[in-house]
Amino acid sequence: MELRYRRMGRLGWQVSEVGYGMWGIGGGPGGFTGWDYDTAPTCLDEAVERGCNFFDTAWVYGRGVSEQLLGGLVRRHPDRRLYLATKIPPKNREWPPGPQDTLDDVFPAEHIREYTHRSLENLGVDRIDLLQFHVWEDRWAADGRWQEAVADLKREGVVEGIGISVNRWEPTNCHAALDTGLIDVVQVIYNIFDQAPEDELFPRAQRDDIAIIARVPFDEGTLTGTLTADSTWPEEDWRSTYFGPENLLPSVERAERLAADVPPGMTMPELALRFILHHPAVSTVIPGMRRAEHVRANLAVSDGVPLDAGLLETLRGHRWDRKPTAWSQ
Repeated sequence: MELRYRRMGRLGWQVSEVGYGMWGIGGGPGGFTGWDYDTAPTCLDEAVERGCNFFDTAWVYGRGVSEQLLGGLVRRHPDRRLYLATKIPPKNREWPPGPQDTLDDVFPAEHIREYTHRSLENLGVDRIDLLQFHVWEDRWAADGRWQEAVADLKREGVVEGIGISVNRWEPTNCHAALDTGLIDVVQVIYNIFDQAPEDELFPRAQRDDIAIIARVPFDEGTLTGTLTADSTWPEEDWRSTYFGPENLLPSVERAERLAADVPPGMTMPELALRFILHHPAVSTVIPGMRRAEHVRANLAVSDGVPLDAGLLETLRGHRWDRKPTAWSQ
């Protein structure tokens, strides 16, 4: 099977429409338990062999370990053009920023430069294809210090594209940054439940030729259809917070209702990915894949077969508009 590729906005890259999200294999505090650093390279290699060429990581995923895994992948496949995206962590390590946090608290210029070079070292490359801010507040957009910092990195040739990873359920909290003309890519949560990016962000991105990376395609696991009211995770696992009592039961109930609309012969994860790929604003979707069977199943969705228009309309009814809360961060 040949993977399909899409244009990465004005950057012009041709990237696999199903990319690889590397949070789950990075390990470390604040992430997912169950990672396996011995298995991860095999999964990454299989993705490359099947045509995946876009990989999204961050310094905080294992405190550089995920970036190092990605660097190893590049060295094992010198004949492949792989696009590498990573993220600068907020200096104060707050996801998302607090209401009083200033640019100096989160992304002072020297911090931007320091972590760009840390990532370059971890990846073992001379240039990062896409450097993203791992959190964002549009109240910082007009501050010339971050603008000058990223412009300098571009001029020096160590970064090609600049992006923003938008805070959870805040798809409009980036428009002022887009006004600067410095942002090439927006990474946003978009899935069957979280359809709000279609309202304002996607039309703006299409108008300005800004690429969209769709993250959290399975709503941290809800849209795999495997959660139950009794699901639990270790305390150090991110999902133990996300699926606390306020969210687990509503998530399971919504997934059960969605299950009735999954077509025969299709899995819920496949439906979730096909829904995301139906939208032309999306350049790539980045599911996490910690096992080889996940790699094979997710990349197989890139076959160009569209969802039926009637099914798409049905899926519109599963939209779930949410607002950030203490447990959702």
